Amino acid sequence: MIASDRPSQRLILEAGRADRQYWIDIWRYRELFFILAWRDVAVRYKQTVIGLAWAFVRPFVTMIVFTVVFGKLARLPTEGDAPYAVLVFAGLLPWTLASSILSDASNSVITNSQLVSKVYFPRIIIPFATVMVALIDFGVSLLILVGVMAWYGVVPDWHILLLPVFVVLAVLVAIGPALWAAAMIVKYRDFRFIIPFVIQVGLYVSPVGFSTKVVPPEWQLLYSVNPVVGVIDGFRWAILGGDSPLYLPGFAVSMLVAAGMLWLGIHTFRRTERGFADLI
Repeated sequence: MIASDRPSQRLILEAGRADRQYWIDIWRYRELFFILAWRDVAVRYKQTVIGLAWAFVRPFVTMIVFTVVFGKLARLPTEGDAPYAVLVFAGLLPWTLASSILSDASNSVITNSQLVSKVYFPRIIIPFATVMVALIDFGVSLLILVGVMAWYGVVPDWHILLLPVFVVLAVLVAIGPALWAAAMIVKYRDFRFIIPFVIQVGLYVSPVGFSTKVVPPEWQLLYSVNPVVGVIDGFRWAILGGDSPLYLPGFAVSMLVAAGMLWLGIHTFRRTERGFADLI
């Protein structure tokens, strides 16, 4: 008889243990998060002609179009003495960040179907990893804003110190609907065609190319049900300061809606996550 020096191992099966360990598992799989994030960044700009410069071209051209259409042709008012181009770009930054997260994260589970069907890990890591690509594009666009503000001689005040807070809020506003859409797309593939349409409509109903001050006062609270409105107003307040006062009741409504959408997105994703491998 040969004695073994190996310690005895026991397999413990406990109901609900996986759910309780879920958020701890996300930390344990943090390396996978960074691998997926880096892969998404590499794929975004691989074999492109001008590479990262696309992050400059798209928002810059959009700013010019919106400035000409809304500022020159429609002659919509700016906020305070702020140049209209700065007003537009201050709204375009959070919108581009939120729309990129919604577009990429909502399709992320389907595009990683082989990984989902073969290996266990918290699936919520996949949509969260796509946020890194949007943040890199955001950082590039932020440099354009600095250049535009320098061109017009706009100097921010102390409000600019709170800009990172509104960046986080923009991510949270987008990730909630993105998680819900990612779960729905796994079950119903035609949702993939709805998301681009929602983003296109949202660009025009959100105050990207114009100030929320053009909305009649009696409608501003209802208009703020769109959570992007509060984030855009927050960005403009942080960048333009006193020229763009923050409408606090509307901002509170936007954040409450965003919190509800975030809860719904996480709840829906977690509830349907167990069946992803079978559905894919």
